[in-house]
Amino acid sequence: MPQKDALLTKTDPGIPAAVSITGAEAVIRCLVAEQVETIFGYPGGAIMPIYDALFHYMDQVKHILTRHEQGAIHAAQGYARVAGKPGVVFATSGPGATNLVTGLGDAMIDSTPLVCITGQVASQLLGTDAFQETDVMNITIPVTKWNVQITRSEDIPDALSKAFFIARSGRPGPVLVDITKDAQFGKLDFQFRPCTHLRTYRPIPVLDLKEVEAAVALIDAAQKPFILAGQGILISGATDALIAFAEKGGIPVSSTLLGLSGFPTDHPLYGGYLGMHGNYGPNKNINQCDLVIAVGMRFDDRVTGDVSKYARQAKVIHIDIDRAEINKNIQADVAVLADAREALMALSSRIRAASHESWMERFRQLRKEEYDKIVVKDWFPAAGEIKMGEVIHQLSGLTGGNAILVTDVGQHQMVAARYFGFREPRTNITSGGLGTMGFALPASMGAALVPGNKPVIAIIGDGGFQMTLQELGTIFQYQIPVKIIVLNNNFLGMVRQWQQLFFESRYSFTEMVNPDFVQLVGAYHIPAVEVTDRDNLLPALTEMLHHEGPYFVEVKVEKEENVFPMVPSGAGVSDMILEFNK
Repeated sequence: MPQKDALLTKTDPGIPAAVSITGAEAVIRCLVAEQVETIFGYPGGAIMPIYDALFHYMDQVKHILTRHEQGAIHAAQGYARVAGKPGVVFATSGPGATNLVTGLGDAMIDSTPLVCITGQVASQLLGTDAFQETDVMNITIPVTKWNVQITRSEDIPDALSKAFFIARSGRPGPVLVDITKDAQFGKLDFQFRPCTHLRTYRPIPVLDLKEVEAAVALIDAAQKPFILAGQGILISGATDALIAFAEKGGIPVSSTLLGLSGFPTDHPLYGGYLGMHGNYGPNKNINQCDLVIAVGMRFDDRVTGDVSKYARQAKVIHIDIDRAEINKNIQADVAVLADAREALMALSSRIRAASHESWMERFRQLRKEEYDKIVVKDWFPAAGEIKMGEVIHQLSGLTGGNAILVTDVGQHQMVAARYFGFREPRTNITSGGLGTMGFALPASMGAALVPGNKPVIAIIGDGGFQMTLQELGTIFQYQIPVKIIVLNNNFLGMVRQWQQLFFESRYSFTEMVNPDFVQLVGAYHIPAVEVTDRDNLLPALTEMLHHEGPYFVEVKVEKEENVFPMVPSGAGVSDMILEFNK
């Protein structure tokens, strides 16, 4: 039996005494030292020694056996995004490791901290095309913040300590540690030393007060300033700092897709959701403002549209922790390279108190125009089939925004972003940059395993649901209390919308013939109901929220419903269309 108490025996302050153990056990001890509570994974031959070591630590670390490695890494992403710390994944070599690649790419572009540990064939077999061998290092270089292959057991503690530090520091991201089987079996004198710095790595830039003062001068002079809030607000824990800054300056705030929940949507200064299917006000006003204050966002193409038509009249202040994002897509007049919270606090203490009521009124007017032309029809349809918007509107009302919403990718994702009332940080979990269908179901499992008292609700389309629905087995096995809503229109809805608008309604391979979802979910012993009549919608959602365990609701929605407003591909954001003119 492992000598767990050796972890607590000190030879020097802060450094545990050395103890001779296997590399596999060293992996688990490193995770315990890093205060890892939950691991998501799938065992196999090359990682079997690590799983054997984990058997003796099940009272300290929980392991969730998913039904696929992609499910494991998406679950770890959901966990990381809610918990604000690295999610941990185990996978074996070959296909086990390659099945993580989609999740790594998703985590990389969305700045999600992950530590992925993969088993590998024995070091003497590397490069021989051994059974289940693949070059995971070269495969994952483009989709990891850092990766490393370990062939000696004594290198494991420092590599894992470094991995956690890199994953969570600065702009977070995924790391991968590949460990050969002989390194797992080998012995080492184990000591764990937390990594707190690396000689060539500076994750948090030093705030330049000259840049802060230059930004203050632009803010104090502006008549129509506009804050664009990205996920950096959530990563840095800057919600309170952003609210204080916006309130002192009287500045409207709009959120990117990943920035949603970083600023309360019911705040008087909230201007709406940015982007291709965002709110009318912020997308029109970006070309009316005289100052853009971008915080923790990267000017993604779904936010800017045609960059040659984007905020050409405005000065730009760009606050970001990652130097690579500065001037990458939009040129900044003032670049503040810093942690978002630190930068906002410095600005708040220096700017003049101001009010821009007439400018804010412009947002309210455009919001009313959007409400009258679009929102009222989505929330309160007079007749016909159930609309996606009324489902999200009723759900938002029932929860009061006190829920974690995990969305997949497609029309339902945009509707949820538009109509759910996000009021608290880290309550919007979605695949943004990569747009990974199949993300929501496993990500919602991870989100629900973070201790807390908020319900976790997965909003999924019928297409994305069928990409990872095998994770219903994981939900059933561990009784993970996820509430699942599938909005079923029997189409790949977003692609169909584009086909209708831009390809003369040629619906080329986007219509789906689906199984009986209620029976399928019922096979996993999860309560499931189908809603086809809007009179049954509110009771079904209410029952779902009151149920203690997992619960599934399928809502048959309007088959050819479109999501508006919309910025057509290649257009500027001010060229939003509010309806489809046939």
